Amino acid sequence: MTPRAKARAGSEDRKVFVLDTNVLMDDPAAIFRFAEHDIYIPMVVLEELDAAKKGMSDVARNARQASRFLDDLVSAADGKPLGDGLALPDAGAGNRPAAGPRGRLFFQIRILEDRLRELPLRNIADNVILGAVLGVQAERPDDLVILVSKDINLRIKATVLGIAAEDYLSDTALEDVDMLATGVEALPADFWDALGEGLESWQEDGRSLYRLHGEQVRGWHANDCLYAPARAQSSRSFEAIVRELEQDTAVLEVVQDYRSERHAVWGIRARNPEQNFALNLLMDPDVDLVTILGAAGTGKTLLTLAAGLSQTLDLNRYSEIIMTRVTIPLGDDIGFLPGTEEEKMEPWMGALMDNLEVLAKPTEGGDWGRAATQDLLRNRIKIRSMNFMRGRTFLNRFVIIDEAQNLTSKQMKALVTRAGPGTKMVCLGNLAQIDTPYLTESTSGLTYLVSRFREWPHAGHITLMRGERSRLADFASEKL
Repeated sequence: MTPRAKARAGSEDRKVFVLDTNVLMDDPAAIFRFAEHDIYIPMVVLEELDAAKKGMSDVARNARQASRFLDDLVSAADGKPLGDGLALPDAGAGNRPAAGPRGRLFFQIRILEDRLRELPLRNIADNVILGAVLGVQAERPDDLVILVSKDINLRIKATVLGIAAEDYLSDTALEDVDMLATGVEALPADFWDALGEGLESWQEDGRSLYRLHGEQVRGWHANDCLYAPARAQSSRSFEAIVRELEQDTAVLEVVQDYRSERHAVWGIRARNPEQNFALNLLMDPDVDLVTILGAAGTGKTLLTLAAGLSQTLDLNRYSEIIMTRVTIPLGDDIGFLPGTEEEKMEPWMGALMDNLEVLAKPTEGGDWGRAATQDLLRNRIKIRSMNFMRGRTFLNRFVIIDEAQNLTSKQMKALVTRAGPGTKMVCLGNLAQIDTPYLTESTSGLTYLVSRFREWPHAGHITLMRGERSRLADFASEKL
């Protein structure tokens, strides 16, 4: 059994986890998350926390919070010697209580055995941490000592030296991102026949509703999108959204068909079933949060803007549209951008401008009419920077978070919690285009949001599969 597998095997052997600095900078409450196992913190980690505590970045805030947690634990020792370790509380920072005895927290209080003399640059912090791990191994030969770090290269160096090393996975929303829900499920061919006499149907406020009973509904979630192939060539496929769930009973609502010209949303029609489901979720006032995943050209931004403009200008459900995104450049940064907050954000909002050109095409008035329409739309669409979102509350707004795959889970929480009464949040992204350093598909804030809101009845999720931009873009997305 490999060290990594052994560390996860849940054996009764006590383990010692040596934490790297980046673990505490990522999650200050990491010291509370190792149940009955011991935690060891090298002295160089405390030095790096002290060096990183200045500033207003998330890393600096986490470094300060980690130091506060450690200070609370040291203060609780009340002058007792630290050589025997500090007792860790039963729960910390939202952690669930442990089902058994808790581990203890140890600090490096003396120079441990130095077995890295043969390595160059012994004063590098990573090498000092490796030396501390080897020292702990020498002091506790009967325990499994594991280095926990988010630094890939440090884990490689540790493995070379025979040290068990693991990534810190508490911030991972899913072990396998392929298990992330798509929000769309195909019904089996014999679905209607299997229902038998337990099917109920009725009309309510112009909507067609079905009530189903049986075990087949147990795997569904609220606002899941379901479809069944047409039973005859002359009929259309059955498409519905799960509206209510209670044990073995589900209520389905037949979706509005936004593929017809009659039901177009601000002149935009759905071109495939997934886009039709997306517009149904975006236009539903009972769905407060919508997450849309999809590759380039699948229509995420265009559909969202069309739904936002329709509900803001035509239906008056929202007072304005607010659009924001994380400002991560694709290549080298071009430097300082002059102007106001909105002017600084405009270069990052090319997707907004491109889609407004599609939406702002009045049939009358010529160039003057198009210019007037664009001015009207710009007055109702506000571009805001994420840097100034903390502490705000959005009332009766349609908020669009673009390129959400580049957000961390903490940034995503900070944005979604800005929603006030009457506000709808829409998060758009493509997990295959993450530009933020140290983020992966499984640790992205967008993955975190989709997985955490899966059970909430006022949230909907859809993954757009088919590109509708151009045949060139479709081929590039598939082959490049």
